Amino acid sequence: KSCASACETGMQGSEASRQPGAWWRSGSPWIWLNAAAIGAGILAVAGLFVLLAVRGLGHFWPSEVIAFDYRTGAGGLHVVGERAGRETISRRQYLEAAAEPGTAPDPVERWLVKTGNRREAAPDFRWVFAHRVTNLTTPRDVVVFERTEWGNAYGFLVGLAEDGVPVSGGPTWAALSERIERARRLRAEIGRLQDSEFHEIDHQLERLRLERRRRALDGGLRVDDIEVEEARLQAAYRAAAVKRAELSDALRRDSVSIRLMDGGEATLALGTIIRAWQPNRMTALGKLGHYLESLWKFLSEPPREANTEGGVFPAIFGTVMMVLVMSVLVAPFGVIAALYLREYAPQGGVVRTIRIAVHNLAGVPSIVYGVFGLGFFVYAVGGTLDDLFFQEARPAPTFGTPGLLWASLTLALLTVPVVIVSAEEGLARVPQRIREGSLALGATKAETLFRMVLPMASPSILTGVILAVARAAGEVAPLMLVGVVKLAPALPVDGNFPFIHLERQFMHLGFHIYDVGFQSPNPAAARSLVFATALLLVVIVVVLNLAATLLRNRLEARYRYVEN
Repeated sequence: KSCASACETGMQGSEASRQPGAWWRSGSPWIWLNAAAIGAGILAVAGLFVLLAVRGLGHFWPSEVIAFDYRTGAGGLHVVGERAGRETISRRQYLEAAAEPGTAPDPVERWLVKTGNRREAAPDFRWVFAHRVTNLTTPRDVVVFERTEWGNAYGFLVGLAEDGVPVSGGPTWAALSERIERARRLRAEIGRLQDSEFHEIDHQLERLRLERRRRALDGGLRVDDIEVEEARLQAAYRAAAVKRAELSDALRRDSVSIRLMDGGEATLALGTIIRAWQPNRMTALGKLGHYLESLWKFLSEPPREANTEGGVFPAIFGTVMMVLVMSVLVAPFGVIAALYLREYAPQGGVVRTIRIAVHNLAGVPSIVYGVFGLGFFVYAVGGTLDDLFFQEARPAPTFGTPGLLWASLTLALLTVPVVIVSAEEGLARVPQRIREGSLALGATKAETLFRMVLPMASPSILTGVILAVARAAGEVAPLMLVGVVKLAPALPVDGNFPFIHLERQFMHLGFHIYDVGFQSPNPAAARSLVFATALLLVVIVVVLNLAATLLRNRLEARYRYVEN
């Protein structure tokens, strides 16, 4: 009977679904529409990742260097470099742009060739038309030099020199590699000396200067001990300066001569060469090793050449540190506000008005928060702190200037509405019988909230924090006013007390992308770095969100309420 009844019901349902308009009234179209929208969103996100990965990660692969003759209106040119890109244009565009029209195919293919040698023969990127290229080869003995300034250099080894004297035996690849490694060790020693000894001495001298100033403000107390310590530090500074000068002289000892693409020669100081490689001789395994090394340098080194070369480690550190400080600040404020609105405030017109205001705050443009943070946090709060506790540093500001703390507070204010709304939703989903049972067993209201209600609402609270982290990590406009800079002289964390310096300015990946993409003096060189940095920022946001999501899932499994 049950089988017959089910079959009869199914037949009636199918007959009803065949009635005109029944399928639309059932809501199925909206289900399929939502599924299609979600699928399109997933495809868009996946496409974004693929685009960023291909355009960004491909920048670190050692491309082969090509050499060819190029016909121009003035005769010809021998070009050596990497093919950085290619595109096609119409024959009409070619005839409008070419100095010597002649005959051309339709469409016309053109290449963007990175010729390097910006100091010797600018520019370092050139557009060439493929149909004018002749005698294309890939010379095996061409060398690519990565330099600390002026970008890459491309050429053929001519000779090595030590203190201006040619090295006997000729320029071999082994001898060049050995001397480049020597220069790398010397640069590392100079960097260690600068970051440790000089930085420590400068910090101690500044501390003594402020102590002298503090005693002068207190009535001119004796400063004999300060003078003795300053004399000791000055002597240590002079000794470190002598050592740095010796290392710099040793770094300038070696040089290499190369033949450029125009037939001329150039001399490069090995002290300015980071590394060199012969891409046309490299095997697949060698290219993979070079790729991993380049990727590690990108993640672990500071930027160079107006942020168009080098790495992004200070920007990574600043982004992660700002997000962590912001999360520590926004979570307590958001939870306290949600607790008051849901558990303590009498429900009425005032509370409804506050909730409307909180929802409206989420729609305020972020630059408005930046202006507020600059005026209130930096100038009002920071200036007051300087007047109360850092008078000896005046007129130079300590906290009355943009820095990491004010940037984190500004973003906390920007994202706190999201946390409040999410925390309120979590508190509302905790059954009232949990509160009543706890109170009936003799617990106070505070004990009920902190031991029962908040743990059960913690997954929703963490959801709000996740959304806040996702938004804060990508904000740029307010940070430009309250702490982010193009190049920070020091990280916010070091070995000097108090170790975490929240008053310092910092670098941020979002601002780094903006600066490299729109303010770079060499856009062609910066294009790939924009994609690589954008991919890195997306990965950092995903990692932070995954960590918070895993914690939320564990808390949800631990405090899941099962109703009997």
